[in-house]
Amino acid sequence: MRAVIRRDKRLVCDEIAELTPAAGQVLVKTLACGICGSDLHALHYMEHMIDLSRRAGGAMDGGFDPTADTVFGHEFCAEILDHGPGSTKALKAGTRVVSVPVTMHDGGVEALGFSNRLPGGFAEQMLLTEAMVLPVPNGLPTDKAALTEPFAVGAHAVAKARLEPKSVSLVVGCGPVGLAVIAALKAKGHGPVIAADFSPRRRAAAEKLGADVVIDPAVENPHERWETLGVPRARAAQSMMQMMGNAIAQPVVFECVGAPGVLQALIEAAPAGSQIVVAGVCMESDKIEPSIAITKEIELTFVFGYTPEEFALTLNQLADGIIDVSGLVTGKVGLDGVAQAFTDLGDPEAHVKILVQPNG
Repeated sequence: MRAVIRRDKRLVCDEIAELTPAAGQVLVKTLACGICGSDLHALHYMEHMIDLSRRAGGAMDGGFDPTADTVFGHEFCAEILDHGPGSTKALKAGTRVVSVPVTMHDGGVEALGFSNRLPGGFAEQMLLTEAMVLPVPNGLPTDKAALTEPFAVGAHAVAKARLEPKSVSLVVGCGPVGLAVIAALKAKGHGPVIAADFSPRRRAAAEKLGADVVIDPAVENPHERWETLGVPRARAAQSMMQMMGNAIAQPVVFECVGAPGVLQALIEAAPAGSQIVVAGVCMESDKIEPSIAITKEIELTFVFGYTPEEFALTLNQLADGIIDVSGLVTGKVGLDGVAQAFTDLGDPEAHVKILVQPNG
């Protein structure tokens, strides 16, 4: 079968071995698979990513060789083709499904999209663990179902935030991660939500997903809005308001950029007592000044991934229309177009999300 392979830090379309489902597995046809920011980074810096993962405890390891052939793709919707021996066959062939992108087998666990042995969603077929697949409910279109995985990342970031009924949130960066955070905040009824991004296209997407205030940082400092929304930035002003009996909800800042210098800038600019939830994945060494964070009693929370429960919740919110991702898919390509799509995604004005359709 055909697949797009990362080989020698390039993307090549080639033939790979056919798949046979083992016990407890299902063979699926890939209908659509999103290109993730982590895929863009991994194309050139996979070795560095895996080194960092191993230093962090090996979450993406499993014997993975970053120099060997790899088929990316972990944001997918697929169709069941066949079942392995001993399967329950609770979901029949032809059922559209999504899954947390891992496959379990006798040798351990394979992270789909970061495996040398099993292909991810940039292949015509995949192997999934039957117990982990979820049927696509309510006739949710395939394009929207494929966004379950990236939007679950936002659900997890929001779940880790110490949000109170009157908390004001600032989302810095409205790429896919920031948009997922905005959607999760609004799905839980939180607000007001401030969204900041230099890209007009991304700001428009943030507004569509429910951001209450959308700001171009080139024109306005988003931190100037804290006071107008009832959040004093200085410790002295907070103390005065509390002495007067006014309750102040903890401000929450979601860092969704993942570039050096951003975290330090937020520590300096955020109101005293803020929580900064770091969802952007910075792959370089960075520098912060802890003394400023200590003086302001800033709480730093680093988040990664999601739980199976958050994944399932996100799927249902998409199916029920609680999260409306209409218009976020701005391009679709077949396998032959994947390499160019990686280049196109480097321009935030060109696309929000591109889906790969391996069988399209």
